[in-house]
Amino acid sequence: MDLEVARNFLIALSIGALIGIEREKKKDTEPGRSVGGIRTHILLALIGAASAWQAHALAMDWIFVVTLAIVGIAMVANSVRNPVRNQDSASGLLSEVAAFTACLLGGMVVVGNAALAVALAVATSAVLAYKQPLHGLVDRIGVDDIYAGIKLLIASFIVLPLLPDKAIDPWGALNPHSLWLLVVLISALSLVGYAAVRWAGTTHGLALTGITGGLVSSTAITLNFARSSQIQHEPAQTHAFSAGILLAWLVMFARGMILVAIVNTGLLRSIWIPFAAMGAVTAIFAGWHFRSSLAASAPVEQHGIAVTNPFSLSSAIRFGALFALVLLVIKLAQEYAPGAGLYLVSALAGSVDIDPLVLSLAKESQSGANLEQAGTAIVIGVLANTVVKCAMVAGLGAGATRRHIAAASAAVIATGLAAIWLF
Repeated sequence: MDLEVARNFLIALSIGALIGIEREKKKDTEPGRSVGGIRTHILLALIGAASAWQAHALAMDWIFVVTLAIVGIAMVANSVRNPVRNQDSASGLLSEVAAFTACLLGGMVVVGNAALAVALAVATSAVLAYKQPLHGLVDRIGVDDIYAGIKLLIASFIVLPLLPDKAIDPWGALNPHSLWLLVVLISALSLVGYAAVRWAGTTHGLALTGITGGLVSSTAITLNFARSSQIQHEPAQTHAFSAGILLAWLVMFARGMILVAIVNTGLLRSIWIPFAAMGAVTAIFAGWHFRSSLAASAPVEQHGIAVTNPFSLSSAIRFGALFALVLLVIKLAQEYAPGAGLYLVSALAGSVDIDPLVLSLAKESQSGANLEQAGTAIVIGVLANTVVKCAMVAGLGAGATRRHIAAASAAVIATGLAAIWLF
């Protein structure tokens, strides 16, 4: 006996059992809606594996093709003859497709793709089992969100390949292909954060909203919670708003490190200690305010969070223009005013937006030169951004929230300056 062939058939049977278990449970909750249970899907996987093995052993590929055709015809015939399914057109062909998938994955195992087939079987079972969460996610997706996703795909796979991959300025700073690639990167990351907000919603607590919203824009979360603090003044509420703001800031630190790790891994060694230290201080303050918010019973009412879909072609072009401007100014500062001039530019750019500054310095230092200086400039930009957001809370917030954020900001800034001095 060929042990490898026996192992592959055993894997194929396991795949059929994995998909069949979920279908068996579906038979209990929705009688008549499923093609079969665990036995049916095990046999279908075995049919797929056996036909694929015979096709390979006899060099007659048509055996597997004919087998798939017969299984497909049987599934369609079952759907037509099933009166329960015919009465409910919304039931679709999910069970038939799942059964056909079990057969196809069984064949994949035998022809040498066992690992991929198992992974796809797990994914298939997850899709079948998580019906309600997936439908809920789709319900939260609007037409504008679909258009935004399509535009991002256009920007990634149509616009990007058409751009020249060489510098177009005398200083060698502006490469259209690289610029647009980083625009797509930051847009994709923001879109992931926006999807997290839509999935979690904005009514599951200020802390969760702060975390998911921080992936899109920590500034938007800061502004919204600061304004909300003018309306709700109870101690639990002020602590909750402070925790939400600080958690959004914490995500900003993590987001910055992720961007640097993607663009320039070498630069990560220059910023991870200051970022980790500032992030730890922010986490401590956020955790304390979160625990304090749970101590009181007063509910915290959330108003509309100003987090909208972050991607459109116009916004991407504006971000690209801002990114190009920051990159060019940083290049000029490095060439004509190294040191203090670069730090001043970083402070001014960081006070507006962190992402263009981080991406610009990460790209500019890809050659490995002045990594410590670039790391220090990024930290200075983050500190400037913290000062600006603290000023937003001081100007738009009210009550204890202003004091909470001022104290946390002072600690974060002191930690960042100490990290710059010591490291």
